[in-house]
Amino acid sequence: MATAGKAALRDQLLAARRSVADDIRAADARALAGHVAGIVEAGGTVCAFVPVGAEPGSIEMLDALLGRAARVLLPVARTRGDDTPLPLQWGEYRPGRLVTARFGLLEPAEPWLPPTALAEAHLVLVPALAVDRFGVRLGRGRGFYDRSLVYRDAQARLVAVVRDAEVLDELPCEPHDVRMSHALTPKAGLIALDATRESGDGNGGSST
Repeated sequence: MATAGKAALRDQLLAARRSVADDIRAADARALAGHVAGIVEAGGTVCAFVPVGAEPGSIEMLDALLGRAARVLLPVARTRGDDTPLPLQWGEYRPGRLVTARFGLLEPAEPWLPPTALAEAHLVLVPALAVDRFGVRLGRGRGFYDRSLVYRDAQARLVAVVRDAEVLDELPCEPHDVRMSHALTPKAGLIALDATRESGDGNGGSST
């Protein structure tokens, strides 16, 4: 898929998210918060994210994770002087202590951990605009997670958090794409993806 095609798909998915009624979005957020407690190993480390705009999820989802995990790490996004994204740093989630950052994000207060802290997580919840049945993820296109997921534990579950309608049959992928092992949706809960299978013709790409 050409860059213009990917951009059009992102626009379509973002427009669909914005069209979701507030009461449905709130119900979906409650459902996701209910699902996450059942997928966390007690006492471990989880990497998650703070939803922004119409992204699925909520602070309550983070609280539910923290109720089971020993630590919940949240991303800290920074760029080089030329605006090239850097691998994500990570900070511990402490309720009530999130601070406003660039891109309209909320992030953990300092101190921050290096990108390699991702390797400590047995579960990584990843924001996505869509994911397909083969684990290919479509992000917002900035490349933060592309640069960060290389530091993951190979045994960790990588879970794209999406709406039910955003689990698609197939998305374009590139060789460097890190496949998701699961999707998490409000209605279906945790969905195992077939990340071992090849998808499509390899043209195009995805990422945030």
